[in-house]
Amino acid sequence: MKDPHWDAGAMTVAARRDCAACDAQLLHRIGRGDEDAMAAFYREHGRVVFAQVLLVAGERVLAEEILQDTMLAVWRGASSFRGESSARSWVIAIARRQTRDRLRGQRRPRVVDDAFLADQPSSGPGPEIVALDRAELAEVTGAIRELAPPHREVLGLVFGSGLSLPEVAGVLRIPVGTVKSRLAAARTALSRTLNEKGQIR
Repeated sequence: MKDPHWDAGAMTVAARRDCAACDAQLLHRIGRGDEDAMAAFYREHGRVVFAQVLLVAGERVLAEEILQDTMLAVWRGASSFRGESSARSWVIAIARRQTRDRLRGQRRPRVVDDAFLADQPSSGPGPEIVALDRAELAEVTGAIRELAPPHREVLGLVFGSGLSLPEVAGVLRIPVGTVKSRLAAARTALSRTLNEKGQIR
């Protein structure tokens, strides 16, 4: 008997392949100066990119400016897209560079040492997941804003942008194991912040 989940999974893989082909085609058209393709690309990826930038920048107006700079960079550099990554991870990497460059002059983000992150608890299910499940969305959003930039960034890339761990590793230019360590540390820090605020029931 055929597994009913197999067909759904195969359809999802096929849909992702079609979506990747559509994105590549859009970028090819953008590279030729097609404004309609740029508008379609913006509709497809703009909200996700904006959410990621806002997590790191922390200010809506600044995030909007960085999003515009990012889309301008896409317009100018679409012909450089080689398809070695998904279009989404490619545009988020551009947004990350734009954000880093913009914030460099404003403030120094706190950098967490990878050796410290490696000593953090594993990302397996634990009390922090149960605690996060009980917190309200607004409370979690507020707590995320208080996290260190590397923690906000990895949470946004994994959960907000929907990138796979290898894609996140490509965007951040770090090994997948380090992404996992940062993600575990971010989840622990988020749970701790929520506990300190008394938001965990």
